[in-house]
Amino acid sequence: MASGYAKATGKLPAVMIHTTVGSLHATMALRGAMHERIPMVVLTGESIGFGEEPGQDPGQQWLGLLSDIGGPARLVERCVKWSFGLNSPALLPGTIQRACQLAMAAPQGPVFVSVPMEFLFATMTSSAPPSATSMRAATAPADAIDELARALVDAANPVIVTEDSGRTVRGVDLLVELAELLGAPVVEGWHPGYVNFPRRHPLYGGIGPSPSYTTYLKEADLAFLVAASAPWHPPSAGPGPNTRVAVLGEEPLRADLPFWGFRSDLIVTGDVESSLALLIDRVKALVPTASRASRVDRWRARHDQARKTQRDEARATGKHAVIDTRWVAHELDEVIPDDAIVVDETITHRLALHRGLESLTPGRFFEASCGGLGTGLGEALGVKAAAPERPVIALIGDGTFNYNPVTAALGASQEHRLPILIVIFNNSGYLSQKSGIPRHYPDGFAVKAQKFAGTSITPNPDYAMLAHAFDGVGETVERPSDVRAALSRGLDAVRAGRLAIVDVRLEPINPGGEVR
Repeated sequence: MASGYAKATGKLPAVMIHTTVGSLHATMALRGAMHERIPMVVLTGESIGFGEEPGQDPGQQWLGLLSDIGGPARLVERCVKWSFGLNSPALLPGTIQRACQLAMAAPQGPVFVSVPMEFLFATMTSSAPPSATSMRAATAPADAIDELARALVDAANPVIVTEDSGRTVRGVDLLVELAELLGAPVVEGWHPGYVNFPRRHPLYGGIGPSPSYTTYLKEADLAFLVAASAPWHPPSAGPGPNTRVAVLGEEPLRADLPFWGFRSDLIVTGDVESSLALLIDRVKALVPTASRASRVDRWRARHDQARKTQRDEARATGKHAVIDTRWVAHELDEVIPDDAIVVDETITHRLALHRGLESLTPGRFFEASCGGLGTGLGEALGVKAAAPERPVIALIGDGTFNYNPVTAALGASQEHRLPILIVIFNNSGYLSQKSGIPRHYPDGFAVKAQKFAGTSITPNPDYAMLAHAFDGVGETVERPSDVRAALSRGLDAVRAGRLAIVDVRLEPINPGGEVR
């Protein structure tokens, strides 16, 4: 919830969890927040006296059940920016303030403070020193911006690649302005965390990996990476030797990743939003406004053809006997309200959803998965808490749904009056796990026998019934012709203040069963 709230508001949330065991529960989500650079201050308790010190006894459960050597701060230190076990009650006010500052400092991320209960029982003796808690990231140096502007202007065919420039709506507006000035298409890496560019803009080139994405990069004489962690795979498979690569980001070399082997000819370090604003000023001084309209028209034809192909393919799936993900995306795009926010925690459905949800605009999409599963419903509730008057739609696979704390999330939705629409893409299994087997072992037993162990979810639960247990609305959909109406009814339920689950039954990944 804290992650979704921070993404939707830009504000700093605080999280309180339960000592070592709660910290270990939280590590996957903390790791995701660190990689996504989402700020939060996480607080937990511990015991350091175990009843031997004068004063209140925190209880016998600590020594036998809850305590580990080094305490909670040691357990999570690799999953956060900064982790500290408070060692004096006098330091608590200043430590909390410092934690807030560190979480918001560039690059943003989660920080962790464990506070012994013995200190919590004490009387506070001091206040935090006066100090700013809002942090302003540094703009890239002017000389670096000048060099970058000249490189972009001199390029005959620049292409912009991004993954996370959509953290703010203004960041997207600036990227649009720069792309129009240059006549440069914009493509997104395969795992965008936001809507980084308007999907219907003529300079939008789509999401990789795809033949179209590869073509854009091959044709480029300059690839400009903006807030992009892993723009292509493998890193050595980037544009050819005649294509220059320029990089802009808060920490473009990503010291938190074990490897970053992307070729780079020019690296500019600085806050993306303010650096883009300065870059636009420099480009305007070199290129008259609208002087490259012909380039925009050139890319418009390719963009329009790609959109038409995707729409035609999606509409064709509506005639199938079984529901296709592309059809669900198409139908959702037809009924989604203009103010709705989408939170996505799908894996194998992700690219089809990105390509089909054309109407989504910046600030209306948040990715909830960063390598691990089980955080989507919480992120959707956090977004809903940030925007209680707006419809929030959680898109989730059935396998991912089973990783989430479902009853806790539905209970929180009911208790705190945070109704959301949950759309389950139900293929009765874990396609992401199955898909690697034929790719890596095409002649193996599983492929020959068509039995893929551990990938099916059978018998298929009645997920829609879960909504009724929390005064919600649930519906199972099995025919393509029923999808749009079911989504509309789910949105109506959310408007009426009730959570809704629409369980969309896709083709099972293992229709013939599996070995056990």
